[in-house]
Amino acid sequence: MEVTVQIPDDLARRLTAVGGDLSRRALEALALEEFKSGHLTKLELRRLLGFGTRYQLDGFLKAHDVYEEFTLEDLDRDREDLKRSGS
Repeated sequence: MEVTVQIPDDLARRLTAVGGDLSRRALEALALEEFKSGHLTKLELRRLLGFGTRYQLDGFLKAHDVYEEFTLEDLDRDREDLKRSGS
């Protein structure tokens, strides 16, 4: 699907001058907002943005101050997994 966004020329020039591909920035902003609202999974976000690895996606999320919630239960589960693996 292709989406077209109308931006007044003077604003488009100013936004383009800031740097980067304006189309890409718009896609990233939309995708990030949909991810944060729970409408996209990490896998879907990675696919939408064309990232080849989870590492690239994690870097993108970190650059936008988006961090996964890590609970005490997650920590306990990780600790138990490490114990079982002998690490």
